Amino acid sequence: MANILAIDTSSAWCSVALSLEGQAVQFRHEAVTAGASQLLLPWIESLLNEAKITLDQLNAIAVGIGPGAFTGVRLGVAAVQGLAVSQNISVVPVCSLDAIAAQLLDSAVFQSSHPQRLMIAIDARMEEVYWASYETQVGRLPKRISDIQLTKPEELKLNGIQLLAGSALNAYSQRLPQFSGMKDPDISISALGVLKCAQQSLLDGVYCEVRQLEPMYVRDKVAFTTAERAEGKQ
Repeated sequence: MANILAIDTSSAWCSVALSLEGQAVQFRHEAVTAGASQLLLPWIESLLNEAKITLDQLNAIAVGIGPGAFTGVRLGVAAVQGLAVSQNISVVPVCSLDAIAAQLLDSAVFQSSHPQRLMIAIDARMEEVYWASYETQVGRLPKRISDIQLTKPEELKLNGIQLLAGSALNAYSQRLPQFSGMKDPDISISALGVLKCAQQSLLDGVYCEVRQLEPMYVRDKVAFTTAERAEGKQ
């Protein structure tokens, strides 16, 4: 196992996890109302100090790259760029939906149903949903079998899906297509899911140099102009 720092600021939470060989994972996860910028770097410094290691002893830094909150995704990516470039550390970009799918394996609803096909669907604001479909695998994390989509809630493709999870369930409960399978509306991304994906990626030899790291923007237009809002295009 490698020494991995994992962070995520793509949602309303600031989340950091540190995994070291032979030790329990250290984890901090807290809801933030004014953004994670005041917490992220102090938390990282604190976790490294508590573990009595320095940045250059890390094998990789993993980060959630979205889709998610525009400002939060940029914050996480910029922080990792700054940390990794100083020590020439490899980075592992992790899709937010993949991280949630990885976390879902430990949930009670997954353990009780063991679905073969699942969907992660999260609130994308602007009356839209980010979603992707996954297939479970023995001994590995769920495999994404669709592109990451950005659609109206009514347009989710639920044929064959046995478990639906993510914040879209609560945000658009009256607008999603009828679904009779298992549901987990409360799961959300954390650094633990980012860490799980990073561990799998490193085992597979998948990582990148810090100069290749960039956010994942599924939505072409991140914000509407004042004129567009005035015209009611939100």
